[in-house]
Amino acid sequence: MLRRLTPALLTLLVVALGVAALAARPAVHSPERTADFVVLAGVAGLRWEDVDAQTTPTLWRLAQEGSIGSLAVRSAHQPTCPVDGWLTLGAGSFAAWPGERTEGSCPPTDVVVERPDGIGANLPDQEGVVLSSQERLSWGTVPGSLSESVRCSVAVGPGAAVAAARPFGRVDRYEPELPADPTDLLRSCVLSIVDLGAVEGENPATRAAAARAADARLAQVLAARPPRSLVVVAGVADTGEPSRLHVAVADGEGWEEGWLTSPTTDRPGYLQLVDLAPTALTALGRPLPERPFLGRAAESVGGRPADLATAIAGPVDADLEAAAQRRVAGWFFGLLAAAQVLLGVAVLPLLRRARRHAGPYGPQPVSRRIVAVVELLLVAAALALPAALLADLLPWWRGTHPGWFFAGITLALIGTATALVRFLPGYGSTLGPLGAVAFLATLTVGADVLTGAHLQLNGVVGYSAVDGGRFVGLGTVGLGVLLAGALLLAGWLAQRVRRSRRPVVIVAVGGVAVVLVGSPYLGADSTGAIALTAGVSLAAAISASGWLTLTRLAWATMAGLAVTVGFALVDLDRPTGERGDLGRFLAAVDDGTGGLIVHRASTANLETFFGSPLTVLALAGVLLVWFALLQPWGGLQRLFGIYPAVRGAMTGTAVAAVLGGLLDGVALDVAGAAVAVVVPMAALAALRVLDHSTDRTSPTPGGDGGPTGSTGSSGSTGSDGRPDRGRRSESPGGEDGPAGSAPGGDGSADNPGPSGGGEAGAAPVDRWEAGTAAGKIPTARASDEVTTL
Repeated sequence: MLRRLTPALLTLLVVALGVAALAARPAVHSPERTADFVVLAGVAGLRWEDVDAQTTPTLWRLAQEGSIGSLAVRSAHQPTCPVDGWLTLGAGSFAAWPGERTEGSCPPTDVVVERPDGIGANLPDQEGVVLSSQERLSWGTVPGSLSESVRCSVAVGPGAAVAAARPFGRVDRYEPELPADPTDLLRSCVLSIVDLGAVEGENPATRAAAARAADARLAQVLAARPPRSLVVVAGVADTGEPSRLHVAVADGEGWEEGWLTSPTTDRPGYLQLVDLAPTALTALGRPLPERPFLGRAAESVGGRPADLATAIAGPVDADLEAAAQRRVAGWFFGLLAAAQVLLGVAVLPLLRRARRHAGPYGPQPVSRRIVAVVELLLVAAALALPAALLADLLPWWRGTHPGWFFAGITLALIGTATALVRFLPGYGSTLGPLGAVAFLATLTVGADVLTGAHLQLNGVVGYSAVDGGRFVGLGTVGLGVLLAGALLLAGWLAQRVRRSRRPVVIVAVGGVAVVLVGSPYLGADSTGAIALTAGVSLAAAISASGWLTLTRLAWATMAGLAVTVGFALVDLDRPTGERGDLGRFLAAVDDGTGGLIVHRASTANLETFFGSPLTVLALAGVLLVWFALLQPWGGLQRLFGIYPAVRGAMTGTAVAAVLGGLLDGVALDVAGAAVAVVVPMAALAALRVLDHSTDRTSPTPGGDGGPTGSTGSSGSTGSDGRPDRGRRSESPGGEDGPAGSAPGGDGSADNPGPSGGGEAGAAPVDRWEAGTAAGKIPTARASDEVTTL
């Protein structure tokens, strides 16, 4: 009875851990009204490297007194050209001005602004922009939502007119240029939006001149600012490619000398362009529009250095790293995919000739030196992503050739980690490299998440703040590496204990990984936690014996659904502004806009599938496994038959990686990152299993327990990898049984036949007798020594 209830109990435990990880959320501070007037001043292209006490003295003083941060100016297009940035500011959601644009450049903000009465203005193209946003964009964007939420607004300059225009095109009060004394103008409405110009190009002198002119206009605004007002200065757009991080400064009551942040970033010193509209309305104490903004109200938090130059150095460095990351990431993942594909092709002939024949005939085995070199290359390939993550410990992006610096640091780390694995005591055992690589991968990503995920932010194998998709927790590649490493580590540990205890080990290690992935305090990836829950449940179900069945797949599916439903119930009970992705999706389904989210996710999956090098890596890994490793000569079936816990871990990894990628809208990127860790280790373990498939070993007490293949010199090993000195020998993949029992046989209903545990396709077990001066040596299984871990 207990055995039948075990899958249900383990599933419930994983579900409980998953729901607990997702439900525990930090308390959310609700911003309060802090101003009677709000002035939003925009300078397209303004970056923190343009700000200093000599060139921009007004902005420097404002930053000293107020709060600062890096602004991600994501819109519906990349790069975010000035007209797109101004439109996104007024919409509070990702927007883009319709029309064609030249690749690699931004069109001028050439917007038709009519002034029929000399007080306000009208944008005749605005209604077409609103219609285009509704029909072509999948965010439910409504341009003009900010101005519609206040009774009166002021716009100065064409860019500000785009932001302040109501959905039907009306601008309440408009001036094409800033008056000499704008006091009355700025006090005529509670919301003023001012276009201070643009900073373009990469020439330092040109940028300095443009920044100086914008600073002079800002001085006019500050001289005329209304009493009890909040002034926000923002670099509202890019002025060329690639996209960059820009300036954000807020000054007013409650915004003194801090870092800017918002719930959309959850990281001090970062906010998004879409956050500015809800920030303005919240500061004024006005309700947000019925159709929610994508952004959330910003706030000021402490921890900023007292010296402004020191504080600004952080955003400047972040911008440099984000810019370098975009250039380096493309070729890194391309080279990684190419290297792993070539290595997979090189492994094929070794697999064909890895099985050593006992007789005088058969193909000549490959030199052990060549095999040893290939094994080290496989270990290095599996450690490439963790090493690239660790490379961000050094500021490689500050050099004149950041790509070469990154390559050198990453190769050095790969070499160091590979040498560490090579000289570990258990490297010579079949699963020794797999366990070591899984531990290092899990440790690297897990430690980064536990310490704030600083290595992933703007890292080559992390996520870019410029993209505006994620600022904290686990990224796509980090999720793939962590779930692969954690499940492989769980399978490796489970293989070292009795069969009946293996599911418990899988659940214990996998449950910790679920919490690490899903907790808002740590990985902050709810969909990743749901996918990993399904993978852990499946791995636990088949870790003791048997293969993937419909029943076990059903248990895994039920676990994922249970976590989803449990978290959904908790998330829906929260206020609208505090809900996670799942809660917002269900709320959107309820109000009829859920189709936009589904369309957006499916579009993102398709674009990522056809445009990511990780897709090539994932597909190449699947082809290698299916057409080589899983063939009778490939060794993986034999490995799975002997080590069912490893089989469960790899199967669970495949399910979790594919499901996590689809739910996150990144197609096979999570699977590609997992493949980069799992497939090289599967190939290495398969090579070793085939190499020892015809070993002639003797279960005599007193042996050294190593797979020597000598006659009568080594003893049988137990599940812990140590010699069985006078005790019962363990059947590989099954419970302890008498020596000489069928490999992997455990007598369970899931594992019928003499090949037990699914050792389908394995070579027939050789039995032999060797004469010695003392007499006959007892016969034994050929695979006894493969139980060494």
